[in-house]
Amino acid sequence: MPRILIVIGLLLLLAGLCWPLLSRLPLGRLPGDILIQRQNSTVYIPITTCVLASIIFSFVLWIIRR
Repeated sequence: MPRILIVIGLLLLLAGLCWPLLSRLPLGRLPGDILIQRQNSTVYIPITTCVLASIIFSFVLWIIRR
């Protein structure tokens, strides 16, 4: 358990350090992501972004378990 927490902490640290580079990627603005803006509310449904993240995450896990 401590090893898992250390790895998660290091991944969060790495993501925080890489945030300026990651914010330049078009994630969240891909075709297929739904954005509905009304006068008083905004609804955002990132369908394509979630599918892409799921594929990448599955591939990484497949590589690790192999």
